[in-house]
Amino acid sequence: MSVSPSDDEDFEHSTLSGPVSHDGDTIDLEIYRRAGSQAPWRMEVVHIGGGCTRWSVEFATDHEAVRAFRALVAEHGLAIFTSRSSDPQH
Repeated sequence: MSVSPSDDEDFEHSTLSGPVSHDGDTIDLEIYRRAGSQAPWRMEVVHIGGGCTRWSVEFATDHEAVRAFRALVAEHGLAIFTSRSSDPQH
């Protein structure tokens, strides 16, 4: 089962989280883990128009998560998130 920040748990959000705009598209990048823990970081992209993309992998640091996100955006742009009708997982 995948856990997201909307579930009934307290989460710590990375300072690297927030809105991201690129080539006219905007998403909200969420990098988070269970509050007060040293648990791995999780990441999801919330589409401004609705829906989200959740990574199935976890990251040792929030910086590793944002590097994975930036590499994907550098290759495909944000349209990879905003143009899909399903909820893909990475």
